[in-house]
Amino acid sequence: MNAQIKHYEDKLAYEMDPSDLFDALNKGEKVIALDTRKPFGYEAEHIPTAINIPHREMNETTTQHLDRDVIYVTYCDGIGCNASTKGALNMARLGFNVRELMGGIEWWKFDGYATEGTKAHTTGQKVECAC
Repeated sequence: MNAQIKHYEDKLAYEMDPSDLFDALNKGEKVIALDTRKPFGYEAEHIPTAINIPHREMNETTTQHLDRDVIYVTYCDGIGCNASTKGALNMARLGFNVRELMGGIEWWKFDGYATEGTKAHTTGQKVECAC
């Protein structure tokens, strides 16, 4: 039973679902959504307040300006894309506290949350931090 408990604790330590990310962003928690896709994907559509660092460009120089006291939640398109996994691995190797968003931006929209960008999904709930 202890191995099973550890498995689920580890899973929750490394992943986050869209509703937990949405709640954390709205509560002003120390969490930042990190889009790991190329800039054209981010510009077309991204999670509100997200920053963009493509996983292929993550290194000590491109991340030196980032706050190390927050949790970074990496995401990409969704199930058929592993840019968020590659980004989470890169960020962890660079010493950041990181989680991977389950289902990426597709599950974000599926759960009813809005996006920003030139092809934004504007009919969902919006991130509205009152802090």
